[in-house]
Amino acid sequence: MTTTPTATDDRTTRPAADPTSIGFEDAVAIAAGLPLRDKVALLTGAGTWTLTALPQLGLRTMTVSDGPIGVRGTGEDGLPSAQMPAPSAAAATWDADVQARLGRLMAAEARRKGVDVVLAPVVNLQRSPVGGRHFECLSEDPLLTGRLAVAFIDALQEQGVAGCVKHFIGNETETDRTEYLSRIDERTLREVYLAPFEAVIDAGVWTIMAAYNGLIRDGVAETATAHEPLLTGLLKGELGFDGVVISDWLATKHTAESANAGLDLVMPGPLGPWGDALVAAVEAGDVAESVIDDKVARIVRLAERVGALSGLAGEVLPYDSTGANDDPASAEVVALLTETAARGTVVLRNDGGLLPVEPTGAAAPTRIALIGHNAVEPFTQGGGSAFVTTPHVSDPLDALRAAYPGAEVTRHRGGAATVKAPLVASDRLSAPEGDRGIRVDGLDEAGEIVESSLLADAEALWFPVEDPRVASVRIAVDVDLREAGTHVLEFGPVGAHRVVVDGVVLGTSDHHVGPEVILNSSYASPEMLVSDVEVDEPRSVRLEADLQVIDGESYGRFVRAHFRHRVPGPTLDEEIGLAVAAAADADLAVVVIGTNPETESEGWDRPTLALPGRQDELVRRVAAANPRTVVVVNAGAPVILPWLDEVPAVLWWWLPGQEAGASLAAVLTGEIEPSGRLPWTLPASEADVPVPNGLPVDGVIDYAEGVHVGHRGWDRLDRTPAREFGYGLGYAEWEYRGLAVERGAGASDAPETSDAFVTVQVAVANVGSRPGREVVQAYLSEDDAWADRPVRWLAGFALVDVAAGGEATVTLHVARRAFEVWDVDRSDWVLPRGTYTLRVGRSSRDLRLATSVAVEDE
Repeated sequence: MTTTPTATDDRTTRPAADPTSIGFEDAVAIAAGLPLRDKVALLTGAGTWTLTALPQLGLRTMTVSDGPIGVRGTGEDGLPSAQMPAPSAAAATWDADVQARLGRLMAAEARRKGVDVVLAPVVNLQRSPVGGRHFECLSEDPLLTGRLAVAFIDALQEQGVAGCVKHFIGNETETDRTEYLSRIDERTLREVYLAPFEAVIDAGVWTIMAAYNGLIRDGVAETATAHEPLLTGLLKGELGFDGVVISDWLATKHTAESANAGLDLVMPGPLGPWGDALVAAVEAGDVAESVIDDKVARIVRLAERVGALSGLAGEVLPYDSTGANDDPASAEVVALLTETAARGTVVLRNDGGLLPVEPTGAAAPTRIALIGHNAVEPFTQGGGSAFVTTPHVSDPLDALRAAYPGAEVTRHRGGAATVKAPLVASDRLSAPEGDRGIRVDGLDEAGEIVESSLLADAEALWFPVEDPRVASVRIAVDVDLREAGTHVLEFGPVGAHRVVVDGVVLGTSDHHVGPEVILNSSYASPEMLVSDVEVDEPRSVRLEADLQVIDGESYGRFVRAHFRHRVPGPTLDEEIGLAVAAAADADLAVVVIGTNPETESEGWDRPTLALPGRQDELVRRVAAANPRTVVVVNAGAPVILPWLDEVPAVLWWWLPGQEAGASLAAVLTGEIEPSGRLPWTLPASEADVPVPNGLPVDGVIDYAEGVHVGHRGWDRLDRTPAREFGYGLGYAEWEYRGLAVERGAGASDAPETSDAFVTVQVAVANVGSRPGREVVQAYLSEDDAWADRPVRWLAGFALVDVAAGGEATVTLHVARRAFEVWDVDRSDWVLPRGTYTLRVGRSSRDLRLATSVAVEDE
């Protein structure tokens, strides 16, 4: 099925709202004549998510928003956001059209929320499977990443909303992410990690985000925001980037150094190292005013592109929201997100053709047992800056009941896979005065109450403190414990604290924290103080806590704490036993296992690839109890599946977004074919992973594997993964019947055009009983390998839909760059002569046909 998001248009940019508006050249000329202080004011954000307006130019405020799974906005509008499948899930479609449709939806969402710049996509590579933001990245492969990112950026910016590609560069690890230096040799940088950035720059991306980390390059070891050879020499000079380089939030530590290096915009504001300090640096001659003028011109160019340069000088016109989506849960949006999540789902195993499971007919199930922690609480989005508040989450239980109307569908958790308790329910909370909620008193330095308020629930224990007199807060709440047994109360304060439960001190700390808790994400996962409370008959306990007011600099002053509660209930053994019994009594068991917000998030890397909890045991016991078991893996990044080849059917469901249940039902019934292919390699053992982690050593991460990243590393080491890069069975069966290659003119950056270096035609036949979508993949290898080239590398891919029993010819365009290497001595791309082998097939290791390609001297 094909859908499009609502209310989009085909304008290349949003037109100015006034026909008399000034243009870019005029605006730059006016800006050059402004006082220095006014110009510098443009170069630091006005707030956390907004840029500074300049009425003298008719320049309104521009607003940026986090991505890449949805447009959060500033958080002030209270509007939910369409929650898309995680980028790795969308990338598993290998479909540029899907990326374009998501880009158009993202643009419409941005307009609805008054956003000019979306901080997406992430084009850093999935160098190690333990990376905390693995789910936010597209692929471990530079070609696949670049091709998909370009499609997304093109569609987003065609609607007049800027993309911000991140994080430039060498930002593949979360551990100590604001401190480490990446050491990447020049050839590896050019051929692997720079390649996706170069692709989006060639496509005309409007902004790029400089990363937290630093880079060792050209003899310079410096942070990405102050690295002149990187920003001015490479990005703006050699690659010709004409947009705005934005700092990651609170990443800029220098004044003159970062300004001279090529950084254009410090975020967030209004604080930071520029402002008055940068004015002084210009006046002292440490920064030339021409450097400032170039930055201002770039911001003016961005304003023109997004429609923020909207009136005559001195007149500022409002944001143009033309084309906005009114409803992130509209039928069109739901259909697009359901299709994307379903198409991206990867069939890892389908023994005996168990899948799809028809909803009607003699073989239709009458009793379905839906099992697993993630079946009860689907993990739809990873933690960190990618998080959005969704209008709804399609529940797997409801979706399966709707899809299988003739079946009784029951749900059984099978034990918790998380360590922490759930947030305490709001109906259990009472302030000491008897009102529902949590009482909060703001205290001054002397401990006197300055202000008081009432919070509705535990989620509200993250709130700004506007009154400068408030130095700390004291919360007090009575928690209703109704059930007999052992209740577990958990309280996670961020910063200095004193926590008391029923008069007993649970924990204290005098350690005051600052904005670092945001940068390292510890505010999202603090150490929990735990109190076990035995209850014979219903009663309440009182929790009181004194909490630090955190000065987050440009993030403002705030208080943060986590408050959780686990009620008495069955033991883990008992829950697993109940789930196994339900599976034995059903004629179909669907086990949804995976990761959760405790394991996959911005801010930290995973210590292990093992599934959390006892989920492996649960899978094996359910499969033993029911021979018709389908295991659904709900995870964004690789996990070890020791039972993968022991169970009948396995689906990789990713982090599917708001249409989780609907997409799962569509895949199980076969309404939508799960035609996904792995955009990364699935390990069988942690010991086999070529890059097991990205931990800094003495502050440096050494990319010692060179160009052999991802599947290339597996091939070089001759190790066998559980499932290789590009793998995915789908529901059809395929034969490859012919391969022809034609040499072309060979533009290095034209993989989708007729003047590609090599044009490949592949005949494929669907010999199965169902229609299907094939992802035809082409890989190159060099017979006489030049300078430690990979064993083989992805050179092109294309999609085709073929009816059952049908045949089609697929055309792939392979760019000249796929054959080239970076010659460090010449500081240029070279085309090694010789004979190359081009192989095509279904994955990096299931290659059905091959031919030779001869390359002569340039």
